[in-house]
Amino acid sequence: MLEPNTANLKYTFPKSERLHSKKLIQELFDKGSSFYSYPFKVLVLPNPDEDCPNHQVLISVSKRKFKRAVDRNLIKRRIRESYRLNKQILYSNENVKTPQLIAYIYTGKEIPTYQFIEVKLSKSLKRLIVEVEKANRS
Repeated sequence: MLEPNTANLKYTFPKSERLHSKKLIQELFDKGSSFYSYPFKVLVLPNPDEDCPNHQVLISVSKRKFKRAVDRNLIKRRIRESYRLNKQILYSNENVKTPQLIAYIYTGKEIPTYQFIEVKLSKSLKRLIVEVEKANRS
Protein backbone atom coordinates (compact mmCIF):
# COMPACT_ATOMS: atom_id res chain seq x y z
CA MET A 1 0.00 0.00 0.00
CA LEU A 2 1.17 3.52 -0.79
CA GLU A 3 1.68 6.03 1.98
CA PRO A 4 -0.44 9.19 1.81
CA ASN A 5 1.47 12.17 0.49
CA THR A 6 2.39 15.12 2.69
CA ALA A 7 -0.50 17.21 1.33
CA ASN A 8 -2.81 15.06 3.47
CA LEU A 9 -1.07 16.35 6.58
CA LYS A 10 -2.11 19.87 5.65
CA TYR A 11 -5.65 21.20 5.75
CA THR A 12 -6.13 21.01 1.99
CA PHE A 13 -8.63 19.34 -0.31
CA PRO A 14 -6.79 18.61 -3.57
CA LYS A 15 -8.33 17.07 -6.67
CA SER A 16 -6.73 13.72 -5.82
CA GLU A 17 -9.08 13.52 -2.80
CA ARG A 18 -12.20 14.24 -4.84
CA LEU A 19 -14.17 11.38 -6.27
CA HIS A 20 -14.88 12.28 -9.89
CA SER A 21 -14.46 9.01 -11.81
CA LYS A 22 -17.85 7.89 -13.15
CA LYS A 23 -16.74 4.25 -12.99
CA LEU A 24 -15.75 4.50 -9.31
CA ILE A 25 -18.90 6.47 -8.43
CA GLN A 26 -21.07 3.79 -10.03
CA GLU A 27 -19.15 1.06 -8.20
CA LEU A 28 -19.55 2.93 -4.90
CA PHE A 29 -23.33 3.17 -5.34
CA ASP A 30 -23.63 -0.45 -6.52
CA LYS A 31 -21.33 -2.27 -4.08
CA GLY A 32 -20.73 0.17 -1.22
CA SER A 33 -22.09 -0.18 2.28
CA SER A 34 -24.04 2.69 3.76
CA PHE A 35 -25.20 4.15 7.04
CA TYR A 36 -27.28 7.14 7.99
CA SER A 37 -26.03 9.86 10.29
CA TYR A 38 -28.45 12.79 10.16
CA PRO A 39 -28.31 14.84 7.92
CA PHE A 40 -26.01 12.62 5.84
CA LYS A 41 -26.40 9.31 4.12
CA VAL A 42 -22.84 7.99 3.91
CA LEU A 43 -21.71 5.38 1.39
CA VAL A 44 -18.32 3.68 1.84
CA LEU A 45 -16.28 1.29 -0.28
CA PRO A 46 -12.58 0.36 -0.15
CA ASN A 47 -10.86 1.99 -3.13
CA PRO A 48 -10.15 -0.67 -5.78
CA ASP A 49 -7.53 1.60 -7.41
CA GLU A 50 -4.18 0.74 -5.77
CA ASP A 51 -2.48 3.78 -7.31
CA CYS A 52 -4.43 6.23 -5.17
CA PRO A 53 -3.15 6.57 -1.58
CA ASN A 54 -5.90 9.02 -0.52
CA HIS A 55 -9.48 8.66 0.60
CA GLN A 56 -11.73 10.06 -2.13
CA VAL A 57 -14.89 11.97 -1.26
CA LEU A 58 -18.07 12.78 -3.19
CA ILE A 59 -20.53 15.38 -1.86
CA SER A 60 -24.09 15.49 -3.15
CA VAL A 61 -27.13 17.66 -2.41
CA SER A 62 -30.54 16.80 -3.88
CA LYS A 63 -31.92 19.01 -6.61
CA ARG A 64 -35.39 17.83 -5.64
CA LYS A 65 -35.10 19.31 -2.14
CA PHE A 66 -33.13 22.44 -3.06
CA LYS A 67 -34.36 23.85 -6.37
CA ARG A 68 -31.94 26.78 -6.48
CA ALA A 69 -28.35 25.95 -7.44
CA VAL A 70 -27.17 28.75 -5.14
CA ASP A 71 -28.56 26.87 -2.13
CA ARG A 72 -27.11 23.51 -3.23
CA ASN A 73 -23.70 25.05 -3.81
CA LEU A 74 -23.76 26.79 -0.41
CA ILE A 75 -24.45 23.50 1.36
CA LYS A 76 -21.77 21.67 -0.64
CA ARG A 77 -19.21 24.40 0.13
CA ARG A 78 -19.96 24.12 3.84
CA ILE A 79 -19.67 20.32 3.76
CA ARG A 80 -16.39 20.45 1.81
CA GLU A 81 -14.91 22.98 4.21
CA SER A 82 -15.96 20.93 7.21
CA TYR A 83 -14.47 17.77 5.67
CA ARG A 84 -11.24 19.62 4.83
CA LEU A 85 -10.79 20.67 8.45
CA ASN A 86 -11.89 17.37 10.03
CA LYS A 87 -10.41 14.74 7.68
CA GLN A 88 -7.50 14.29 10.10
CA ILE A 89 -9.89 12.14 12.15
CA LEU A 90 -9.91 9.66 9.29
CA TYR A 91 -6.21 9.86 8.40
CA SER A 92 -4.97 9.64 11.99
CA ASN A 93 -6.79 6.36 12.67
CA GLU A 94 -4.56 3.29 12.24
CA ASN A 95 -7.50 0.94 11.65
CA VAL A 96 -8.39 2.64 8.35
CA LYS A 97 -5.30 1.65 6.37
CA THR A 98 -6.81 1.15 2.92
CA PRO A 99 -8.04 4.23 1.07
CA GLN A 100 -11.82 4.50 0.98
CA LEU A 101 -14.34 5.89 -1.50
CA ILE A 102 -16.80 7.98 0.50
CA ALA A 103 -20.05 9.65 -0.60
CA TYR A 104 -21.81 12.20 1.59
CA ILE A 105 -25.41 12.70 0.48
CA TYR A 106 -27.10 15.58 2.27
CA THR A 107 -30.68 14.60 3.14
CA GLY A 108 -31.79 17.51 5.34
CA LYS A 109 -34.68 19.76 4.36
CA GLU A 110 -33.26 23.14 5.37
CA ILE A 111 -30.03 25.03 4.75
CA PRO A 112 -27.87 24.28 7.82
CA THR A 113 -25.36 26.53 9.51
CA TYR A 114 -21.68 25.73 9.16
CA GLN A 115 -21.40 24.90 12.87
CA PHE A 116 -24.20 22.32 12.59
CA ILE A 117 -22.55 20.67 9.57
CA GLU A 118 -19.15 20.59 11.25
CA VAL A 119 -20.49 18.83 14.35
CA LYS A 120 -22.50 16.30 12.32
CA LEU A 121 -19.70 15.62 9.83
CA SER A 122 -17.15 14.96 12.56
CA LYS A 123 -19.62 12.51 14.19
CA SER A 124 -20.15 10.80 10.83
CA LEU A 125 -16.37 10.50 10.31
CA LYS A 126 -16.04 8.78 13.69
CA ARG A 127 -18.88 6.44 12.80
CA LEU A 128 -17.26 5.82 9.41
CA ILE A 129 -14.14 4.56 11.20
CA VAL A 130 -16.30 2.16 13.23
CA GLU A 131 -18.06 0.90 10.09
CA VAL A 132 -14.77 0.34 8.25
CA GLU A 133 -13.39 -1.56 11.27
CA LYS A 134 -16.50 -3.78 11.25
CA ALA A 135 -16.09 -4.46 7.53
CA ASN A 136 -12.38 -5.32 8.00
CA ARG A 137 -13.18 -7.81 10.77
CA SER A 138 -15.71 -9.73 8.74
